[in-house]
Amino acid sequence: MRALVVDHTAPGHLSLTDVPAPRPAAHEALVRIEAVSLNFGEVHGATRQQLPDGTVLGWDAAGVVVRAAADGSGPAEGERVVTLGETGWAELRAVPAARLGVAPKDADPGALSTVPVAGLSALHVLRRFGSLLGRRVMVTGASGGVGRYAVQLAARSGAHVVAISRNPAQADGLRALGAHEVHSEPAAVRQPVSAVLDNVGGQYLVDAFATLSAGGILYSVGRSSEADAVLPPDALLGDGGRHDRSIRTFFLFGDPTTDFSADLTWLAAEIAAGRLDPGISWRGPWTRHSEAVRALLGRRLHGKAVLDLE
Repeated sequence: MRALVVDHTAPGHLSLTDVPAPRPAAHEALVRIEAVSLNFGEVHGATRQQLPDGTVLGWDAAGVVVRAAADGSGPAEGERVVTLGETGWAELRAVPAARLGVAPKDADPGALSTVPVAGLSALHVLRRFGSLLGRRVMVTGASGGVGRYAVQLAARSGAHVVAISRNPAQADGLRALGAHEVHSEPAAVRQPVSAVLDNVGGQYLVDAFATLSAGGILYSVGRSSEADAVLPPDALLGDGGRHDRSIRTFFLFGDPTTDFSADLTWLAAEIAAGRLDPGISWRGPWTRHSEAVRALLGRRLHGKAVLDLE
């Protein structure tokens, strides 16, 4: 089969080549991939010398089951699915039932492929905040993949959403997704918030933490700034209504036994019904992968980049 693999001699450190097809275990379905979406983390990782040439990457992919799992778990042959794994940039993928979501037959594979990492991360972090009804929730990096899903899901949960985006051209679009306020940086927010989903790190994390009210929680989901977050000593004081605030880490795969199938199926249905906007800002055939990678690493994209397999 063909796959996108790490190639440190190629533009974007990726090349399209032939690799052995996967051999599914008894609990895995074999999926023919129709579309994949790119995440900054995996694309950035491909440029690092730690990953050897020939490595197949790719967390997010959507396609059709061509062989159901031998043990009877998961979707049947012919079902359209959205998949989460580590080797999605290929024509075929072996996926366990816990990382497969069933999608409507007429759903757009490209839109579905944006769901796994971004959609699940937003959903799982927002759940950890508890009920959001009537609460002020900040989302930094709101025009990115995770951020866009977080804005939409938080707004649907009844939160007053404070979106942070460095690009002023994104303001109207974020309001259309449900944001009640849009600011260029956390330091511009004057009223306290009770929860923060931070995708940026660095000074944004520091300033976002300063906006938390008593008992507030900041989840560090991404570090797109690649900058150190240096908290001044008084940032950790608990006086003046700033007590019991916390910063917490998040890793989607923290518990390897987590079954994502129900959440993937729900998110896929919401995408197919038009109730969630996948935020695709670049789309093309996977032969143009280097173009998509350059745009993503150059931070010229707001939303998701999707590659359609030919």
